[in-house]
Amino acid sequence: MKIGLFFGSFNPVHIGHLIIANYMATQTDLDKVWMVVSPQNPLKPKKTLARDYDRLHMVRLGIGDNSKIEASNVEFNLPIPSFTVDTLAYLKEKYPGKEFALIMGGDNIATLNQWKNYEVLLENYDIYVYRRPGVAPGPFDEHPRVRFCDAPLMDISATYIRDCLKKGLSVRYLLPEAVWEYLEQTNLY
Repeated sequence: MKIGLFFGSFNPVHIGHLIIANYMATQTDLDKVWMVVSPQNPLKPKKTLARDYDRLHMVRLGIGDNSKIEASNVEFNLPIPSFTVDTLAYLKEKYPGKEFALIMGGDNIATLNQWKNYEVLLENYDIYVYRRPGVAPGPFDEHPRVRFCDAPLMDISATYIRDCLKKGLSVRYLLPEAVWEYLEQTNLY
């Protein structure tokens, strides 16, 4: 079984995230996609993050009953900040019968050389890349383990959603209905 790992803060998860996850799970050779909720991205500040389990809960709400996509909290018990190469080593040991691949945006593949032990990632894992508008070609675009996918993209960001929520503006159709309802009830942001 080949599992695509879609790492993110998902702060909050929105329809753009789920469109990418669903595309990768249904229109590539991946059998499943795990949406891995990261406690802290080493390249981003933690101060704006909602609590880990709130973000995990929202991902589960967003996925609903889609059997091809799962929410994962695998990084919750690993050292913080989370480094992808360390998480993959842990998963490879825990699930020796599974093959793992990475899912990332074109902006991330362009700066992959800033990641811890990025050479190990390129050598050992397929990387499925969804294009991002305005991102120039990067040094790894032609690498044999890098596969560009034409997933539909929406110009939505979690930052935009949080900003709207802080201003009291509606974000109803930017989020899955269950996530929107949860945020309406909790005032998380």
